[in-house]
Amino acid sequence: MLLPHHNRYAYSAITERPTYRWPEGKQLAFFIGLNIEHFAFGAGLSHSLSTPLPPPDQRAFAWCDYGNRVGVWRIFGLLDELGLPASHLINTTLFDYAPQILGAIKARGDEVIAHGRTNAERHGGMWERDEARFIAEVRDAIIEHWGQAPKGWMAPWMSVSGVTPDLLDEAGFKFVMDWPADDQPIWMKTRKGKIMSVPYPFELNDSPQMLVRQQSPDDFSNAIIDQFEEMLEQSEKQPLVFSLALHAMIVGQPYRLRALRRALKHICNHPSRDKIWFTRPGDIYEYCNTLPEGALPLPSGNAG
Repeated sequence: MLLPHHNRYAYSAITERPTYRWPEGKQLAFFIGLNIEHFAFGAGLSHSLSTPLPPPDQRAFAWCDYGNRVGVWRIFGLLDELGLPASHLINTTLFDYAPQILGAIKARGDEVIAHGRTNAERHGGMWERDEARFIAEVRDAIIEHWGQAPKGWMAPWMSVSGVTPDLLDEAGFKFVMDWPADDQPIWMKTRKGKIMSVPYPFELNDSPQMLVRQQSPDDFSNAIIDQFEEMLEQSEKQPLVFSLALHAMIVGQPYRLRALRRALKHICNHPSRDKIWFTRPGDIYEYCNTLPEGALPLPSGNAG
């Protein structure tokens, strides 16, 4: 039976791929993706910690806004304390709402990943021309405020249409992070070429784990440590990407931040720290783009 297929990438068993190493012979690439999100008041989508109230649901809005007013600054402090780089999946409406956040990202020398205009909307259901304008608007806002074009894209809510990879490629994006299919970067086919998929976690992600599955902060901290230890062991055989997805309004809460601190200290103080490449998705893309053809799984089939 022939099932519908996206035709973006072909099946590739991770055990059958050629091997390579990260820069300086590192085994495991590790990056943090911090989601910094802005929501409309009384309209559109929102995260919810409890039973949603009727609009305008000021409780949900204010809880999300805590991430921008308090949580993100606590997380920046933790990253500074541990000397960790990060990438920031940021809604462009934050550039006007809270410009201090982008200023701190610039001061840290971190990477900005395009994350739509606001998480109050999903773009997966847009008509193609509307989606193309939407993507261009986000790209141009980042160029204007950050001073350079973003390489990476992560859709709000990981929502995509059937042509999103094509439109991103045509708008100049180099990689996507919303196809959680692998532990290594892979190439995906577009109608005019290809775009890289850089691993980003759907599971090791504080939002689905703690808001949806109601995992405790200690459970999440232990999951980070177990994921790290297992991937470090597996990476002795082949290079892997260990990515950690965080949200400012979630792990920015003090008791969750304490648990996150324990996990990150475990990683940063690990005896095998010299085997870890502490990096950002854009650097992973740039390095992988220099590898010989065939080092990364190649796409096949026809897109569209």
